[in-house]
Amino acid sequence: MSFSAGQRFAIFGAVALVLAVTRLNVIETTFHFSSIPDASWAMFFVGGFYLRGASRWAFPLLMALAVIVDYIVISNAGLDFWTHYCVTPAYWFLAPSYFALWYGGMLLRRHQNGLTLRTLGLLAATLLVAFSVCFVVSNGSFYWLSDVVSTATFAGWMKNLGDWYLPFLRVTVAYVAIVAVLHAVGVGVTRALGAPARDTRA
Repeated sequence: MSFSAGQRFAIFGAVALVLAVTRLNVIETTFHFSSIPDASWAMFFVGGFYLRGASRWAFPLLMALAVIVDYIVISNAGLDFWTHYCVTPAYWFLAPSYFALWYGGMLLRRHQNGLTLRTLGLLAATLLVAFSVCFVVSNGSFYWLSDVVSTATFAGWMKNLGDWYLPFLRVTVAYVAIVAVLHAVGVGVTRALGAPARDTRA
């Protein structure tokens, strides 16, 4: 499925909306529901897949949105953004961390071949590798470069990695799985309606 400029903007809008809503926890604060997990990591992977041809503008804009949302959340809590414990030199490592996810989505788009078991395997592999790179860079930069950890040790970092890896992975996989199911349904409906199949690697 190749996308027109309008479709790309629509996809970007949907990805940005999910990122912003879950990162802001708008549903929790507005409707008093329990907190919903942040979908940011999954949305960067999804964005890389669907917006591969628009990466020059889509990734920077999504990255900027993530920072703006963080600024809003921290400021609304009555705290100064620049002195917040999360905003250390490590904070800026989120850019390469998130790009690892974006690039994973791009690779999947380039090498997938429709709704096949091979594509499912590629999805699992690219998501796991891209997630792991993102996690190691973001977690490692925060552990080693922030002032939160008073005495940083390699053993301490390994424990920190182990404590947080699976929880973050579960959330990311869950969101990507939802998008994958919606994608499969969309492709199935398109085929049922007799629309011509098009290259999905563009």
